[in-house]
Amino acid sequence: MKKIHYIVILSVVGLMASCSDFLNEQLKVTYTSSNFYTTADNASAAVTGIYNSLYGNLLWAFGDIASDDAVNGSGNDPFGILDINNFTANSANGLILSFWQSTYETIARANNAIYYIAPMNIDATLRDRLVGEAKFLRAYSYFNLVNVYGKVPLKLLPQLTSATINVPLSEVPAIYAQIEKDLKEAAAVLPPSYSSDGGRITKGAAYGMLAKADLYEKKYTECLTNIQALENLNQYKLLTNYANLFKAGAEDSSEVIFGLRFSNSISAVGNILNVDFSPSIEGGYFFDAPTQSYVNTFSDSTILKTVDPRLDASIGRDGKPWFNKRTFSASWSPATGYLVKKYNEDSIFTNPLDKSTYVPKSRSMVPYHYMRYADILLMKAEALNESGGAGAAIELNKVRARVGLAPTTAATQTDLRTAIMNERRKELGFEFHRYFDLMRYGQAVAEAALGSGFSYAKNRYFLIPQLELDTNTAVK
Repeated sequence: MKKIHYIVILSVVGLMASCSDFLNEQLKVTYTSSNFYTTADNASAAVTGIYNSLYGNLLWAFGDIASDDAVNGSGNDPFGILDINNFTANSANGLILSFWQSTYETIARANNAIYYIAPMNIDATLRDRLVGEAKFLRAYSYFNLVNVYGKVPLKLLPQLTSATINVPLSEVPAIYAQIEKDLKEAAAVLPPSYSSDGGRITKGAAYGMLAKADLYEKKYTECLTNIQALENLNQYKLLTNYANLFKAGAEDSSEVIFGLRFSNSISAVGNILNVDFSPSIEGGYFFDAPTQSYVNTFSDSTILKTVDPRLDASIGRDGKPWFNKRTFSASWSPATGYLVKKYNEDSIFTNPLDKSTYVPKSRSMVPYHYMRYADILLMKAEALNESGGAGAAIELNKVRARVGLAPTTAATQTDLRTAIMNERRKELGFEFHRYFDLMRYGQAVAEAALGSGFSYAKNRYFLIPQLELDTNTAVK
């Protein structure tokens, strides 16, 4: 998705604080599924509502905290982050439940949109595009679910009957088959770009997610085919400066394929990661503290004999520049001495003493990128290497050259595999991919990275929430 723009629904808190007469307003319109899906505007609003549900972004708790890249940096742990970190989380864990509920909320909204918009008598191109967007977002949601929990209920219809609410667990291959079906159908109808209303899902995003699903299933030929389809669109290229990817406005970069953009207006939602990952002196919770193991990955100097610029663009280190004209102190992160930098920015205010002009840190406009073109190049390198094809090093070196690193010296398939793994860790650090990469690399790699506290057989997937077990009568 080249540009990402969502209209964001006000939170309950925001609604309750809006005015004293709010609760006395007379109900003007009553909508049901039968009378809401009657106009093109309402259909578009329904799909926008799917995007809105993505803002509770908890993927970091699994992609980072469960990996060797990060630990819970804060003593404040109301949701069981430490148990995710230590693989001791039970089915009552708060993060396990929250991620499940928020992801199935996205799926429920997508199911409603697909079901009700498909038969609508509106412009066919718009109708098909909206259904394509919904199918992409449903596929993206199931991709995350299947990689966190393994077998999950595959719900594809509105929750109107007991049969559509109480759905049994599907096997992992069946879930991937549905993901691929949704993405192929989305790719067939979505445009390569938008002249206006930028930010909605594009054809390139669908091809990119298809390639990612193929890679996870070790379907390397199909992965390369979908990457070629994405590249044939001529929409994407690497941004020259890596650090600029993690600043407000970067969502418009030609490198961004799919992610989230935010707003700092009072009626919108900012990137809360700016609070979750920042130090306490800035009102943050300093979760997701980078490990020394992650820092040690940056052992290669650039051609100019400087530190790989991705390190200081990704994390705060002692004595290095931070935000708000501060110098980072290791004391801000008691757990490791490091904090995530990618979603932070200078505090936003015109006059901190004037509450009418103050914009809280939680309204950060720094975007979150789920998929960038650099990720595509590294997936392409991996698929070429694993399938025995030529050119893996060429794709890998495109990513290395952007940050001034010399071409890789890896020549064998085994050495290239290791080089690609290491490059993914550095390039995509704290974009919430590392744990899932380790799991797909297999038992030997995962157990070596995560240590004696991790058993691939026991800890590959997290437990299904107890609430689902208690309420879904079809789940045994």
